[in-house]
Amino acid sequence: MSQQLQREIKQLIIDALGLEDLGPDDIVADQPLFGEGLGLDSVDALELGLAIQKRFGIKIDADAKDTRKHFASVDSLAAFVSASRAIA
Repeated sequence: MSQQLQREIKQLIIDALGLEDLGPDDIVADQPLFGEGLGLDSVDALELGLAIQKRFGIKIDADAKDTRKHFASVDSLAAFVSASRAIA
């Protein structure tokens, strides 16, 4: 998984959620995005999901049981985006 993709996702999180006080280097790739990690909530998840679909041109099924796992961290999101791009 590329560092470039991880950085792109970190920047997307910052831009999509208006986290101007953070930089990409402030987000740890394996840190949880929700709860005790970055502290995102369900509204953030929706906005982030839409931003990822738009930016990377991939479909995210909100009802799929794996979706929550994909959004666990930047690492898992990058793996999901990479896998989804390979299929598309």
